[in-house]
Amino acid sequence: MKFDSQTYRLTDKGRFGSITLIVGIIGLILSCVGWFTDSQQFYFSYLTAFVFWLTIALGGLFFVLLHHLVGAKWSIVIRRFGESIMMVIPLMAILFIPLLFGLHELYLWMNSEVVASDHLLQGKSGYLNLNFFVVRAVLYFVIWTVLAFLLNKYSLQQNQNPSPEQIKKFRIISAPGMILFAVTLTFASFDWLMSLDAHWFSTIFGVYIFSGSFLSLLCVVTLVVIRLQSNGVLKEAITKEHYHDLGKLMFAFIIFWGYMAFSQYFLIWYGNIPEETIWFLHRWEGSWKSVSMLIVYGHFVIPFFVLFPQVTKRNKAVMTVMSIWILVMHWVDIYWLVMPTLHHHGYHLSWIDLATFIGIGGLFLHLFWRIFTAHPLVPVGDPNLEQSIKIVS
Repeated sequence: MKFDSQTYRLTDKGRFGSITLIVGIIGLILSCVGWFTDSQQFYFSYLTAFVFWLTIALGGLFFVLLHHLVGAKWSIVIRRFGESIMMVIPLMAILFIPLLFGLHELYLWMNSEVVASDHLLQGKSGYLNLNFFVVRAVLYFVIWTVLAFLLNKYSLQQNQNPSPEQIKKFRIISAPGMILFAVTLTFASFDWLMSLDAHWFSTIFGVYIFSGSFLSLLCVVTLVVIRLQSNGVLKEAITKEHYHDLGKLMFAFIIFWGYMAFSQYFLIWYGNIPEETIWFLHRWEGSWKSVSMLIVYGHFVIPFFVLFPQVTKRNKAVMTVMSIWILVMHWVDIYWLVMPTLHHHGYHLSWIDLATFIGIGGLFLHLFWRIFTAHPLVPVGDPNLEQSIKIVS
């Protein structure tokens, strides 16, 4: 990997792109084998992997929207990371297609006989039906793709022809874009995850998914930055101050995620309404109880105490370990949301879980790297770039 510090371009991109592509193809081939051997397990595993990687892409979109909306300076040098990650959303739209063939295996409300015998599902049939489900999914991806395309387009234009007007365009897009993002992410989480158990509902479920999405994005950005700097890339542009800021955001969203998770649990459990508490009871049966406790301690308690001191946020080794750890916990969290619908009395890890994860993930990382390395690694046309490089937390 070779880097031109004058143009901020990689002159030698290394083998990361080719390796991830090969891994992704192998994963997809194994996933196809999984579909032939156990189609139901395949669809649940695929949904888990798909949501995990999609949430990272959506976290990238939120990062860029928020950056432009508040006019942040410190994050300018890492803006391209978020922009490149959000540009993977069109690929995720294509990878959503296999799920359409497994809707009847994933969602009970897709079965007309089940709906006919269930009064509650009949009452929700105006929203939970095949045609409207597909229309909403298309709408979500169109909105996300358009927002990502416009923000990335103007960012590349800023590299070529820097102008104060570019900043206005960013904000004009980001203001309504943030509202559209919030609405679409919320309803997508309702459609693809919460409706796995259509009798249950939570009004803050969308915020719960969002908090995990942005937290996982911060971890991915941190890992990529550390990996690049270990190869001598962006060593002068990204400093300990930026690690500190990334660490502070990670710490803040660990707390935010924990607050959302506890609020959802506490209010439902305190209300003690059977059709609401049953969802948590399913996740307290058999070995699912161990997974629930793992999420409490692994996704909140451990990261909270590790990232609490200032010194750990500035330590690359600690940030690397915690970023990987939180990403693992994010996958466990998604698995915990999806799999009890299939395995009611305890978790059951399958090789198909790994196959779908590396299949989607390999293509995700390949496209991200291809987009990221096609242009300068920082927004060289941003008038505040130098200020961002010299930022002090």
